[in-house]
This record gives sequence, C-alpha cells and structure tokens, in this order.
Amino acid sequence: MDYGKFKYEAAVKARESRKNQTQTIVKEIKLRPKIDPHDYGTKKGHVERFLKAGDKVKVTIMFRGREQSRPELGFRLLQRLAGDVEELGFVESQPKQDGRNMIMVIGPHKKKNEAKAHAGQSHSKSVPSPRPAAPAAQGSPAAPAAQGSRVATAAPEPAASEPAADGATVPGPA
Repeated sequence: MDYGKFKYEAAVKARESRKNQTQTIVKEIKLRPKIDPHDYGTKKGHVERFLKAGDKVKVTIMFRGREQSRPELGFRLLQRLAGDVEELGFVESQPKQDGRNMIMVIGPHKKKNEAKAHAGQSHSKSVPSPRPAAPAAQGSPAAPAAQGSRVATAAPEPAASEPAADGATVPGPA
C-alpha cells in the first residue's frame, strides 16, 4: 500500500470521527444575591433556553461588600434556580464558594445532537396560513387576470351627480 493512499484513508477516518462529535459549550449567567423577581425570571428564561439547546450553564453569584458575609443567600438562590429548571437539566457541580463568587454548573438532560434533532422536528411542522386564499369568482374583476387573459378592468367612477364615499360631490366630466 502506498503512502498517499494511507494518508487519504487516515484523513477520511478522522473526518468520520469528527462528524459524530459535538462541541461542549458552557454558557454563563451572572446573578447578584439581591436580584429583583422580574430580573430573576429573565435570567431563568436564559438558562432554560441554553438547556433546551443542549448547552451546559455555569451560574455565578457575585457577592459585593457586605454580601460576602451572607453566602447562604447565594446558596438559596442557586438552589431555587436548580429547582426551577429541574425538568430541563440537572446540577452537575454543587454550589461552591470561589472567592467573591459562588459557582454552580447545570447540565442538560438531552445531549446537544438530541436537542438539535428535537428542534428540527418542531420547526419542520407546517404552520397553516392565518388567512385562507380567496378563490377567484367568475364575475369578479380579478377572475380574468387569474385565468391568464390580458383584459384590464378599471373601477367604475361615480357619476357627476352621485356623492362620493366621504359625502362630497364629485365633479363630472366637463
């Protein structure tokens, strides 16, 4: 066997093995212990979106000043977040204090390629149009154009003595 054929087969084998691999992406969300309920809901929505996409999420609680003396507030917040997204992911690493930050990693239940396959199935469904197409009637002005003839139809103009739609009289041809 010659060296060129060997290199080619090795490259094909490497390409095939890369095709089945997925890159593990870790997204990060940063919170503070005194977070507003609406802001918490927004951050929780981001975490849910990342987990649905099959990515891991690193949740960081940043403590500042006197907040550093109350790490249990951050721990409770992380436990609450883990409970809220329990159906989408699991806690991969428990909350731990790292200097001024407390860190927890949440992993998805579905792998990335399973999440992509599931997302592809939901997008492939055909959505019916909100307004149905109106069929062209025989007597309507649009019917000749729909049938392919080149007859141009114009809207009839009101007569000189007839009032216009807004109530003003339309001057007739002089």
